[in-house]
Amino acid sequence: MTLSPKEIGEKLAAAGRLKSRPLCIYGSESVPDSGKLMTSVDRCIAKAIFAASVSDDLPPLYFGKGALAGCCPGGVGWTGYGRLAPMLEYFVSYGTPEFRNGEGEFLKATPEIVRASKEAVGTITPPGTYTVVQACENLDHDPGIRAVVCFGNSEQIRNLSSLIHFRSADPFNPVRAAWGPTCASWMSYPAGMAEKAPADAAYLGPMDPTGNRWFPEDYLGIGIPIKLAIAMCEDLDGSFIVKKPEVAYPVVREDICSKNRT
Repeated sequence: MTLSPKEIGEKLAAAGRLKSRPLCIYGSESVPDSGKLMTSVDRCIAKAIFAASVSDDLPPLYFGKGALAGCCPGGVGWTGYGRLAPMLEYFVSYGTPEFRNGEGEFLKATPEIVRASKEAVGTITPPGTYTVVQACENLDHDPGIRAVVCFGNSEQIRNLSSLIHFRSADPFNPVRAAWGPTCASWMSYPAGMAEKAPADAAYLGPMDPTGNRWFPEDYLGIGIPIKLAIAMCEDLDGSFIVKKPEVAYPVVREDICSKNRT
């Protein structure tokens, strides 16, 4: 890479004025030095990822073959280390008495739509024996970064999304809000693990509301493929964020909500 992971993280954090740490996602054939088992932080992969960003000192988190005990079964399937249970098609939709006592999440209208959506994602392949999530700030060299994940409030993520659009003539596809679990939005899709996920797009998330009980209501995440993250860094100085900071982050704001409140 032309930039180190640490430099990429610094530039994206500055561009978004982020208060949490940008993270790198990569594959490894061995447990990373000082690595911490992801499931020791939380059984939910997405929750552990967010914890790594808002923490000042969590070491690299890893999971994978032989290191999945206690992990959410859906997370195991959506990261390619296991098979998604067929009955999850019912659980994600309206439920069936044959699975989890008929409990359903009502995220999709029918099991058939869930099945078709999964087929549209394609095969999910892990990046290595282990998948590692690590703060960019702790990486001076590139271990094979697949994607960068950033978290911020809506304005911060809007600005990072606008920076992605800076050099694209495509008005519709560079930033996507794709269906799927939160771990797919932040990891599987941007890290190129999902066979049919476009590789030239960033992914906003979560689009899965089941994480709303722990993910802050004023926050959003964005998973960015590494080539796109590098391009954002290279474009930063010529973009509105540097050239027009008063537009990106206004000091004086108009309060339309209060003005129109009766």
